[in-house]
Amino acid sequence: MLKVYATELRSRLLLGTSRYPSPAVLTEAVKAARAEVVTVSLRRESSGERAGQGFWGIIRELGVRVLPNTAGCHSVKEALTTAQMAREVFGTSWIKLEVIGEDDTLQPDVFGLVEAARILSADGFDVFPYTTEDLVVADRLLEAGCRVLMPWGAPIGSGRGLNNLFGLQALRAHFPDVPLIIDAGIGVPSHAAQAMELGFDAVLINTAVAQASHPALMAAAFAQALEAGRAAHLAGPMEPRDMAAPSTPAIGKAFLG
Repeated sequence: MLKVYATELRSRLLLGTSRYPSPAVLTEAVKAARAEVVTVSLRRESSGERAGQGFWGIIRELGVRVLPNTAGCHSVKEALTTAQMAREVFGTSWIKLEVIGEDDTLQPDVFGLVEAARILSADGFDVFPYTTEDLVVADRLLEAGCRVLMPWGAPIGSGRGLNNLFGLQALRAHFPDVPLIIDAGIGVPSHAAQAMELGFDAVLINTAVAQASHPALMAAAFAQALEAGRAAHLAGPMEPRDMAAPSTPAIGKAFLG
């Protein structure tokens, strides 16, 4: 079980809800992923009253937990306002905090992120910050009141997987007791399995599922990959070697003269 902010989750796969071809495809993907948490953008879902009501109908039928996000916010003020509105609209203290600092890579503005996280945490929010793998930033976010961190694997929607293995491994090693959820950049199930093998606690996926030719099939593949990666981590993988090591022992081997 994964425990985040006093909530226990069976599934370690969080699913985004944007860019799906249709509500029916989204429904199929969430069910196939066996996801318990989905992220939603206040800006997108509130763009039209009728569309928003339709979306809420889908979420209620699925019975999943909503993690609102501040997607598209480029300043602390904008992120704070969006978070406050999200708490009223969605009725939850959970917020995925995004403060974007660079448009080409959508890299987080880590200075604004820490400031916004401190304010929101003091206001009773359970903050899930979208951040980098920087150790100092992680430490500042925890000091600000965050109890979960969401480091990127690669730029949002890039599908490049885990760009900085050293940095992500260092983050996991430095904060062994903090739930770490890989967010952004995951492209295929093997990327998700690798994250779990490294000891990360969960993965958030949107584009890789929503833009697949068969989203429900891809969602199921990701769910299986996370289970395999988690099991491999718990099993204790062998350490890589520079040289070959025989798998068959030489002792007791017959020699023909």
